[in-house]
Amino acid sequence: MTGTLTPLPATFSSPLVGRLPALVTASPEAERTITHAPYTGEPLADLPVSTPEDVADAFVRARRAQERWAEVPVRERARILLRFHDLVLERQDQALDLMQAENGKTRRDAFLEVSDIAITARYYARGAASLLGPKRRRGAIPVLTHTTELRHPKGVVTVISPWNYPLSMAAGDAIPALLAGNAVVQKPDTQTALTALWALDLMREAGLPTDVWQMVVGRGSSIGDALLTGADYVMFTGSTASGRRIARTAGERLIGASLELGGKNAMVVLADADVAKAADGAVAACFPSAGQLCVSIERLYVAEEIREEFVAAFVARTRQLKLGAAFDFSVDVGSLTTAAQLDTVTSHIADAVDKGATVLAGGKARPDVGPLFHEPTILADVTPEMTLFAQETFGPVVSIYSFRTESEAVALANATSYGLNASVWSRDGARGRAVAARLHAGTVNVNEAFAAAWGSVDAPMGGMGDSGLGRRHGADGLLKYTEPQTVAHQRLQGFTPPKSIDHERWSRVLTGALKTLRAVGAR
Repeated sequence: MTGTLTPLPATFSSPLVGRLPALVTASPEAERTITHAPYTGEPLADLPVSTPEDVADAFVRARRAQERWAEVPVRERARILLRFHDLVLERQDQALDLMQAENGKTRRDAFLEVSDIAITARYYARGAASLLGPKRRRGAIPVLTHTTELRHPKGVVTVISPWNYPLSMAAGDAIPALLAGNAVVQKPDTQTALTALWALDLMREAGLPTDVWQMVVGRGSSIGDALLTGADYVMFTGSTASGRRIARTAGERLIGASLELGGKNAMVVLADADVAKAADGAVAACFPSAGQLCVSIERLYVAEEIREEFVAAFVARTRQLKLGAAFDFSVDVGSLTTAAQLDTVTSHIADAVDKGATVLAGGKARPDVGPLFHEPTILADVTPEMTLFAQETFGPVVSIYSFRTESEAVALANATSYGLNASVWSRDGARGRAVAARLHAGTVNVNEAFAAAWGSVDAPMGGMGDSGLGRRHGADGLLKYTEPQTVAHQRLQGFTPPKSIDHERWSRVLTGALKTLRAVGAR
């Protein structure tokens, strides 16, 4: 598994990269921070660092801008998002270069983010007017009570996005918040801030007013409190530990929060599965973005009847993967993003091997390819005392186990505090869906790894248990950024009796009316 390093593409010698840091909301005298390219370890971006005062200023300007933005008709907001959609597709090579340089992923993995953002922008732009428009609701008294549900923007939304999917998580969560009429103050991870700033740049070119979406850069320990203090709603993607802290603060402030957190996702290969397809699916499930994907698979459960055949096929395919650094589509697996992530991967594997795990494929860091590369790794004989048995590794590592019955497979897959994503493989679609419905996970894919559920943007996506709160995608992904309001107009007769009828008689009248409604099947 080798690859040839390609020098940084022309994007990084263009004016684009030179001006993106200027989009960060920070004072002219701000301190600077340097990011480094995962492929080589060389310096990559020079970014200003925002202070808590800068964040507070961003919220002041965002609130002023939001009042005006909320008055823009929804269909006009949607037109801006559709222009953004077109710009993302037209200039995708810039985004691909940025994501690869900052994150270390392959170009094919980076392209999935481009397509994801195009799909998300189109879906919400086409559906926002219907989702946000006034809805007639059944009134308390038929005909006499005219009831309407309205949707108002929350105000200013804080979005805190991670480094592993720097375009999908940055722009993907901002899009519905903006369409709902909110302003957004966002903290992308510093390592991948250029990609988020690129999205911001395109959105402003598409017509978004300047202060409606702002970016700040800095460590959570420095500006995290300011981001939560100013927010009317928080969208966070990251670790479960950080999510708990954010949830506590949001609860104290009585504001809403949506949290997509960690996962220890399971794939179940039933005895009737097509082994070749399941082995291909396991590769796609475990190693995209070097395993740094919240919905990727880290636990693989295989029916005993086909275990030997499956393991042989999966190991063979994994060993054939091309590991490398190239700004084209020639490699299969890229680099880890940070030294800390490489340390986690190597320590988890070393701990497992020391305690008796068997390495079936990979198992080693590859500094000959680049400073943060690690081979895709398959482990067997993993037991509960090993760190990676229950803890999320977030790297190109998967453990294989076996089972005898479907009920045992379901119990093993559900034996975790997490519940983000899962995968089931069977030749019988109905059987696969029945097993999927028994799994404790927010999304479950049948005969697919994660892309089917993630790409079904009309359906909600999110976690159960320690994997988080709330949902992105679907109606929930937009409406969570709104405050519902009920307006009920009572006409003619209300709920108090007219002066000519006493309360006792009035109660009998209402009792008769309620019985009549029950009899005619009214809701």
